Amino acid sequence: MNDLALSLRQARPSDAADLARIYVESWQDTYAGIFPHNLLAAMSVKTHTARWQNQLHTPGAVIVAEEKSHGVIGLASLGSARNNSLGFEGEIYTLYVDPAFFGLGTGKKLLHGAFTALKEQKFQSCLVWSHARNNACFFYEAMGGQRVAERVTKLGGEPTPEVAFGWKRLATSSRKLAI
Repeated sequence: MNDLALSLRQARPSDAADLARIYVESWQDTYAGIFPHNLLAAMSVKTHTARWQNQLHTPGAVIVAEEKSHGVIGLASLGSARNNSLGFEGEIYTLYVDPAFFGLGTGKKLLHGAFTALKEQKFQSCLVWSHARNNACFFYEAMGGQRVAERVTKLGGEPTPEVAFGWKRLATSSRKLAI
């Protein structure tokens, strides 16, 4: 599986079940031992499919990584920064890769695709929030993200520490996303 035939495109409503599966499997893989087992076990692909279907009505808000032989294997959702006080215009709300495809460049391609999509929406900078104990923190730093803020939110009633990574300039390739 080292030679993935990856392409990026805008997500379509028909992708909702794949997005939900990737989201749930990523959470269950990444956060095992971090979040309570009952919280992770209660995650439902059916519930998250409905959530993604609602989100996919906003054009340009979700991109997917699609592999020729395996279909949709990753996703990123993005838009305006939810907190303007940090000085970043755009935000990557989610970036998830099917755990079976970790370490093969899908996350890097999605991140650069998200940067491209944000630039197409006229944003010049962005941030992403990550759980402080998520291994993705190493990925965001390796991709040039600077730690710019910390916060504690609540998830399942439990305090959840998060770290924001920011990019003041979005590095992208000149290739546009396929629609």
